[in-house]
Amino acid sequence: MATFFWVLLLFTLSDSLVRVRGFGVGINYGQIANNLPSPSRVSYLLKSVNISRVKLYDADPNVLSAFANSDVEFVIGLGNEYLQQMTDPVQAQSWIQQHVQPYIPLTKITCITVGNEVLTGNDTQLKSYLLPAMQTVSGALANLGLSKEMFVTTSHSFGILSNSYPPSAGAFRQDLAEYIQSILIFHAQTDSPFLINAYPFFAYKDNPEQVSLSYALFQPNSGMTDPLTNLHYDNMLYAQIDSVYSAIKALGHTDIQVKVSETGWPSKGDPNEVGATPENARLYNGNLLRRIEQSQGTPGKPSVPIDIYVFALFNEDLKPGPLSERNYGLYYPDGTPVYNIGLQGFLPRMDYSSSKRNVISFFIFLVIPWLFHYVLCSQRFISLP
Repeated sequence: MATFFWVLLLFTLSDSLVRVRGFGVGINYGQIANNLPSPSRVSYLLKSVNISRVKLYDADPNVLSAFANSDVEFVIGLGNEYLQQMTDPVQAQSWIQQHVQPYIPLTKITCITVGNEVLTGNDTQLKSYLLPAMQTVSGALANLGLSKEMFVTTSHSFGILSNSYPPSAGAFRQDLAEYIQSILIFHAQTDSPFLINAYPFFAYKDNPEQVSLSYALFQPNSGMTDPLTNLHYDNMLYAQIDSVYSAIKALGHTDIQVKVSETGWPSKGDPNEVGATPENARLYNGNLLRRIEQSQGTPGKPSVPIDIYVFALFNEDLKPGPLSERNYGLYYPDGTPVYNIGLQGFLPRMDYSSSKRNVISFFIFLVIPWLFHYVLCSQRFISLP
């Protein structure tokens, strides 16, 4: 009986301790689902795999509170529905005071993204709000003394390019040039990065006969050589990043860094979504993480390590669209990996809120010793002649 309780004690303690190898990689933490673990449990999972950069699509107070006193740096988001409001300096400052200031410095917030893939949408009015909203939010940060702690940017779809091949001939769509040029000037003035959502999966899915799967998955392949620069590319993502750099340079800017705000590969898709398999997702994300570990740059920017947020942390069962949209996660909601890329993390079985920690402490340090003492006494009593 005593042995049982000591085993229970050891199990309880080991249930909150884990040592696994992880990567310093950014992750997109989407929450369009009804079965995800609580943010406090997610904080344990990310800590167990040493993920220290997280990108949100909102400013969820539950998430920001759960990661207080952690080493995780957050990118938080202002959704497209806020753009018009954020053109008003009073509302922009009020939003920061309500959604940012209460959580810093205990929670590290380093960036605010204003809108997501706005320019490739069909709402012309929304496009006109984008830059003013970015400027106003940036100004509000400055007024509150926060401009040195966090920057303002926005995430773009790769669809803003009209040409991406070869990478040196990358160009933005003519119908978006007026918006993009003004945004680039903002980035140059504020020293903030240009964010792009880049998915080699889409290129392969749309043209599997012409696009090499090995090239898309960072697998060994002959690659391609840019005829204008003679630079050799062994994977599509690096070529996509350099095509964005070329498009920016074509508009007269050479001092703006490109960061990848989303990239990933789905583990499941509809019948027409060629290549959406667990094995391809494992190869893409696993090979990508190995590149990140090596601090690689692209052929066009070899001295600038790629900066990437993988999409996504969990499969999200309520996302609309094709089946692939609900299957980009590295993990299932129960914390088990969708496939093995070396991120064998740990998701606690229960929510370790402060009240529950007190209950666990009471159980471990008072109840178990009492039971152990009771068992020993019982054994002595039974052994008496």
